Amino acid sequence: MDWMETLVVVVHVVIAIALVGLVLIQQGKGADAGAAFGGGASQTVFGSQGSGSFLTRLTTMLAIVFFVTSFSLAVFAKQRAEVAGEAGIPVVEESSDETAPSAQPAEDESGVEVDLEGEESGLPELE
Repeated sequence: MDWMETLVVVVHVVIAIALVGLVLIQQGKGADAGAAFGGGASQTVFGSQGSGSFLTRLTTMLAIVFFVTSFSLAVFAKQRAEVAGEAGIPVVEESSDETAPSAQPAEDESGVEVDLEGEESGLPELE
């Protein structure tokens, strides 16, 4: 399955570079706006848009393939995360109230506080 992921990454990068190139090659909608003012042109400012040109259709198809490869890479990443979770990575478990140490220190017969390990704290008890 690693070869499939590698193939999708390579296609994704090639499509990304091709999309950038196609977008930079295409002429914008407002590129002829300057010629419309004072040039005596009979067209409107943005011109009539027909059914898209070859570059527009190619850009649309490449964008669709780019989104599909992006989605498939997200699926591959999710599968890798699930496998890593099952690989024995330690998980932090919440402690129950029974195993939690008490907040109040214990006292011995002399009135000196003793912490849970049995050592004297040396601090006087506040009343």
